Amino acid sequence: MSSRIFWLLGAGLLCMAGAVLAVEPDGDQTRGLAGENPAPIHLVRPRTAPLSAMAQLGQQIFYDASLSSSGALSCASCHSPDDAYGPPNDGPVMLGGPTVSRQGARAVPSLTYLERQPIFSIGPDQSDEDNVIDLAQMAALGQKTARARKVATQTAASAANIVPQGGLFWDGRADTLQDQALFPLLDRREMDGGSAEKVADKLRQAPYAARFTGLFGARVLANSQLLISEAMFAIARYQIEDPSFHPYTSKFDYWLEGKARLSESELRGLQLFNDPDKANCGGCHLSRPTRDGLPPLFTDHQYEALGAPRNAALADNRDPNYFDLGVCGPQRTDIAQQTQYCGMFQTPTLRNTAIRRVFLHNGVFRSLQQVLDFYNFRDTNPEKVYPHAADGTVQKYDDLPAKYHANVDVTDPPFDRHLAETPAMTGQDEADIIAFLKTLTDGYQPRN
Repeated sequence: MSSRIFWLLGAGLLCMAGAVLAVEPDGDQTRGLAGENPAPIHLVRPRTAPLSAMAQLGQQIFYDASLSSSGALSCASCHSPDDAYGPPNDGPVMLGGPTVSRQGARAVPSLTYLERQPIFSIGPDQSDEDNVIDLAQMAALGQKTARARKVATQTAASAANIVPQGGLFWDGRADTLQDQALFPLLDRREMDGGSAEKVADKLRQAPYAARFTGLFGARVLANSQLLISEAMFAIARYQIEDPSFHPYTSKFDYWLEGKARLSESELRGLQLFNDPDKANCGGCHLSRPTRDGLPPLFTDHQYEALGAPRNAALADNRDPNYFDLGVCGPQRTDIAQQTQYCGMFQTPTLRNTAIRRVFLHNGVFRSLQQVLDFYNFRDTNPEKVYPHAADGTVQKYDDLPAKYHANVDVTDPPFDRHLAETPAMTGQDEADIIAFLKTLTDGYQPRN
């Protein structure tokens, strides 16, 4: 089917959907079918069951602050359950170390919705969007066309459609939840647990030590590496089994199932979110359920070099020669020589993004409004989002060495615009998109 015919079919269904989705001016005070999903589906959510003994052990370790050098930080200190397992304050990064005064390197990501995270790889686009096309569903979501495949900006990689994807952290350096749990435990700027042997000694003295022997036998306490490995595996099981890490209870989830109605502004925001001529958020933050009914994760798990402004609030950035290059280092070193990826960071889920207080890998933005302004004005009006040098020139891409500026995405909308051109979004567009993003917050109670 040609893209032109495909677009016409999608647009025609969108018009029909628009007739059904007409909303009264007062937003949520709707009548009849106003604001409902015209193509509801059944979402397949993880089953809720009592936590296994392993997961219960992991829960205790997750909240154990004694494993840190300060005795004040646990996993939950930076991944607060009251904040969608994200940071509980508005600092650009969290503080850690022996006196809880050392800045972390990057903004703390959420631990939610990682149960379907693929391992890190560099290869062809393997996005979940490679599904059987459902035109009615596309129309309901405001999609005009199928998602364009993402490619690296360098010629050789682009020719083969090669992109980094998967893994955990902003740079994908961990492949499993148990590996992810170990990094902050030993990081001197986070929990600062010291050596593996010191952490093992604390686990042996913990009030839950008997759980280890009950699950693995008495010998586990004598083997430090095995003890830590099982402890991290227990944390991973806790994250997998406890539904609070992946509840799928947002208003949008219920709208997908036909159990909630979106306001006029939320509906406009959804369509703008997926419109490749406007915000095009859905190009990376996929909004469609999988073909087998799994809820959307609002990420393609891939990496982008956005050229975000430098955050002067970070202690690392006081050194003008320091740059965080994402998958190229400094925290990850195994692919540092593949410089076509320098400056790339993983696309995070947008679920619960409306309750976050800082955004992007360096926490440079403090509101969704600032994030959307960055996407909107980065290329058309860069003076609105970047600092100015002493001579008044705009310091675009100031957090990336000039030799890597070619890695920044200037192809995918809305980054395909140029200086002084009309921005992709109006102020009302941005407000509507923010309204939609708020529907991705978990804990919504649908009306019966």
